Parts: sequence; C-alpha cells; structure tokens
Amino acid sequence: MGCYTTRAVKPKIHPTWYPDALVHCACGSTFTTGSTHQKISVEICSACHPLFTGQQKLIDTAGRVDKFNQRAAAAEQKKAEAAARKAARESKNSAASA
Repeated sequence: MGCYTTRAVKPKIHPTWYPDALVHCACGSTFTTGSTHQKISVEICSACHPLFTGQQKLIDTAGRVDKFNQRAAAAEQKKAEAAARKAARESKNSAASA
C-alpha cells in the first residue's frame, strides 16, 4: 500500500486536478498535461526553445533589449561630453600658463 491513499489526503482542501490541461504556446504549439488549471498559456515550449531546436531566438517581450541599448548609448554620449569638457579645460589651462 502506497503512502498516497484516499485516507492520507484530507478532504476539501486540495485544488481541482485537471489531468488533460491544455497548454498553448506563443509559437502555436499545443499539448496536454496535468495541472490545477484547465488552460495554460506559455511563451516558450519544447517546440520553440533554443535548447531543443538548436536555433538562437531573441525574445524581447518587454523591450528590455531596446532599453539596454538606449542606456548604453546615453552612457557613451555622457562619456564623450565629459571628454570634450576635459579637453576644453586642459586647453584653457595650458593657454593661461603660457
């Protein structure tokens, strides 16, 4: 006799179990699994994940890559402005000492 029997499970505290829960992926793939939800939506499944397909795929749902590129460009612009200010200051100091 296994440890998971009807006597071992308390009544009325467990969620409903759906053995044929339908999973929809963003790539269009669908499959069934057991879950406490009847329908599940996912962004990546085994049909489209790079580990299983061997193809690199960029998923940018929240614009994170764009935000990072904007921050990197702003940082480079600030570095260039700081270098220009430093060069102007040094040329001003060298002209004053001459």
